Amino acid sequence: MWDWISVNSWWLFLVSAFALIILLVIRERIRAGVVKIAAKERKNTVTKTIAITFWTLEGVALAVIALAGTAIILSEEGIYGVITVTMVQEWFLGNGIRIIIILLIGAGLWYALNKFLPPLVQRIMSRPARGESREGMKKRADTLQRVFMGFGRVMIVLLIIFLVLSELNVPIGPILAGFGVAGIAVGFGAQYLIRDLIAGVFILMENQYRVGDVARVADIAGLVEEVNLRKTVLRDLDGIVHHVPNGEIKVASNYTRHFSRVNLNVSVSYGTDLDHAIGVINRVGKELAADPNWSARIRTAPQVLRVDKLGDSGIDIKILGEVKPIEQWNVMGELRYRVKKAFDAEGIEIPWPHTKVYFGNSPDDAK
Repeated sequence: MWDWISVNSWWLFLVSAFALIILLVIRERIRAGVVKIAAKERKNTVTKTIAITFWTLEGVALAVIALAGTAIILSEEGIYGVITVTMVQEWFLGNGIRIIIILLIGAGLWYALNKFLPPLVQRIMSRPARGESREGMKKRADTLQRVFMGFGRVMIVLLIIFLVLSELNVPIGPILAGFGVAGIAVGFGAQYLIRDLIAGVFILMENQYRVGDVARVADIAGLVEEVNLRKTVLRDLDGIVHHVPNGEIKVASNYTRHFSRVNLNVSVSYGTDLDHAIGVINRVGKELAADPNWSARIRTAPQVLRVDKLGDSGIDIKILGEVKPIEQWNVMGELRYRVKKAFDAEGIEIPWPHTKVYFGNSPDDAK
């Protein structure tokens, strides 16, 4: 068994380190996803089970890393099959304590990152910005927090791995040189990745959109579920999830920045008294804005702006009003419902496309 471990020690070390990184990166996402779909009364149990499972897997990965590292050191000294107590003691006193200290420092950095970074970002983003609502600032803080947390975790893991390798007398220079050669080899292929990363930095710096906004990017409209340096994830009304590389985004349209707007056309027939119809629409808009179930969503009551168009079948009246971000569709749906009921009660006709056909003289000529 030890012979096999000694022969495959490098592969065991690399695979275990990679597995540990993956476990640390996906732990929170797996936990959040499973808890989200779990029954309410079982969320605490599910959370504990996931935590125990990941701690176990991470412990196994650390044990394999330690075992493989030991095999690497012993194989370099020419010893493959025998481990004496003296040898273990010498290794532990020479390298083991320093490795344990490095791992403890890594754990401390990991804990500090999770403990202090989220409230720090929230505190900085809580400062009022011009034209930005409290909900908008929270969205931006959550988006930046996700990006910084992911970047910080990757940096901590890489730092600990390189420090441990250095302590195990594994030359880091050739590894970095290998990455450099590989980087040159794939440089032309990675230009799109670099473009995505640069675009992602500007998207976050300029606060173009945040997680929770409704936006159109690269001709795809939907709810923003994730923003990182490489891509933007959107979910449209059909539930389809779109992954858009940031470098592909030429124009980004945010439907929910600062405030949203009700922009609605209502048609009436040509025989309608326009003053009467406009009065009914304005009354309905004021009643909607005063309704306790809707007043918290509306900033200015929907009102008639102008007669917008003389169409083929009717006259279009434009209605505008300002509402809280992402509420425009709900408010417009309720406004259509109330306007239709009010028109029915007032005898105002909403036209539909139709064609009049006359055979012979028109009715006006017969008079």
